[in-house]
Amino acid sequence: MSGTESGSTTDRTPWLRVRETPLRKYLRTETGSALILLVATVLALVWANLDVTSYRSVWSTEVSLEVGDARISQDLTGWINTGLMTFFFFVVGLECRREFDIGELRERRRLTLPVAAGLGGMAAAVGLYLAINAGRPSAHGWGVAMSTDTAFALGLLALVGPKGGDRLRAFLLTVVVVDDIVALLVIATVYSGDLELLALAIAVGVFALVVLALRLRIRHGLVYLALGAGAWIALFESGVDPLVIGLAMGLLTYASPVERADLERATESFRMFREQPTSELARTARIGMNAALSPNARLQDVFHPWTSYVIVPLFALANAGITLNGETLAAAATSPIAIGVVVAYTIGKPAGILIASSLATALSRGRLRPPVGWAAVAGAGTSAGIGFTVSLLIASLAFEGQQREEAVLGVLAAALISGALTWLLFRITALLPPRQRVLALLGTSAPLVDLAVPPDPSRDHVRGPHDAPVTVVEYGDFQCPYCGQAEPAVRDLLAESGDVRYIWRHLPLTDVHPRAELAAEASEAAADQGKFWEMHDLLLENQDALTPKDLARYADQLGLDTDKFNHDLRKHTHAGHIEEDVEGAAESGVVGTPTFFINGQRHHGAYDLPTLATAVKTARKRAYATDGT
Repeated sequence: MSGTESGSTTDRTPWLRVRETPLRKYLRTETGSALILLVATVLALVWANLDVTSYRSVWSTEVSLEVGDARISQDLTGWINTGLMTFFFFVVGLECRREFDIGELRERRRLTLPVAAGLGGMAAAVGLYLAINAGRPSAHGWGVAMSTDTAFALGLLALVGPKGGDRLRAFLLTVVVVDDIVALLVIATVYSGDLELLALAIAVGVFALVVLALRLRIRHGLVYLALGAGAWIALFESGVDPLVIGLAMGLLTYASPVERADLERATESFRMFREQPTSELARTARIGMNAALSPNARLQDVFHPWTSYVIVPLFALANAGITLNGETLAAAATSPIAIGVVVAYTIGKPAGILIASSLATALSRGRLRPPVGWAAVAGAGTSAGIGFTVSLLIASLAFEGQQREEAVLGVLAAALISGALTWLLFRITALLPPRQRVLALLGTSAPLVDLAVPPDPSRDHVRGPHDAPVTVVEYGDFQCPYCGQAEPAVRDLLAESGDVRYIWRHLPLTDVHPRAELAAEASEAAADQGKFWEMHDLLLENQDALTPKDLARYADQLGLDTDKFNHDLRKHTHAGHIEEDVEGAAESGVVGTPTFFINGQRHHGAYDLPTLATAVKTARKRAYATDGT
């Protein structure tokens, strides 16, 4: 039976709680690190121009590692570029694998268009650079003009892009990951030294041991650290840039959603520790909680802040320092290297991304579409014109002296121009009429639906009009304090929006809330008498009073047939309905409460009224733009 009755609105203290997916957390960390990266770049330029001798002497300091007769020696810049940056590419591989396993790319056909866009942008940029440097030795540096800097590009979109542009940033992130993978392959093959086949064979053998360890489900991190270090050393000795091992190991690290059974085991371990707080049980509880998360999630949590806030800024400090004076700037203004880099990034990148996306859509007859509108695709293209980290890395490999400085100046100039173009593009788009603006930014492609069981008014409990353009589904638990605190935001949202349909589904977390399941059955028993929402509201208002006696009192307060109500509870008449909701939650990857879905897409972020209202507004715009009303 559907619960279409309206309940009275109650006032509660507004509440803010943030839940983040790995992608949202990744985007926040990248955009936050853009400022630190910018500061590091400015510091490098200031340092180099105040005292270029000290700048060069510090970063050219020789550092050696010796074990017995074995010795590896590089200058400090080399250790940063080939050593610490390995962890940067490891994180890139982790994020790529996460998106492929459980993110936007888990539906494989969605991978085609951003890959085509990434390759198209790189091909157009490299083509323009080669055209400008044709017949010159500088043509060898074409790799400088191919790769986008993730932190700067995402940071720019956060500043000047459309509000609620997570899909745009996710699209750009996929394009950038393609950039990074291809750029790393180019570094390993084009810009590496002479090959030592024996060392290369050893590296391949060690990497095979990594794959074997994964097959055997060995979970000890020290094993992979030792094997990764061995592969890195072998690659270094072989002449292949060892950065590739970071990306490869990241791509091997699987990601998976949290399973409810794992959470329940972790809860039981913690409960045992709470009852008897010993060091052994504390260790067991820690192991249980870590085991509930996939290796990908754990490693991203450990390494991503270090790469974003320490390693990449340190890389910028070591590589961005060039002298800026009239002579240098005049030389760069006529340098084919600098001109080629600027043209490649400001024209080639956006044109290549836009053309490749258009061709993929046309050749597939519309089956493949960008997840955003075409103005947003163009904005992703212009922001992709910010090349920094990998560009500077390749510049240090391909050029020396004045040529390297010209390449770096080209990269910096291209970043400034691309930032201005991105800002201008989105300002022009904002001037369009509302419907055209929505189509230009959001597009008409169907979003990836996260909700496994679609709304069904014949069984779901519904508040609001059944034909509303926006449907909000909440999986909740009547004993969960966060559900109780989120509930007033939902009420206010429904009061302010007359075109929103709200559905409650049950997910009693019985391992932590022992009274939640019986409370859910009580709400269904009330629904059988046409009082679901009234009981729903009472249960959330009285979360600390959910005993059988309390439930019977609420039934009497609502004027229900208490004999029938109590009979339904004793016989667990409505347990099947609860179980169906729990199974639907599992199919949708829901393991905690409250979890919201808005028009089938999982809502991530805060559950306060402004955040929910913004998400609903975006869904409404997309719905109206798609159906043409």
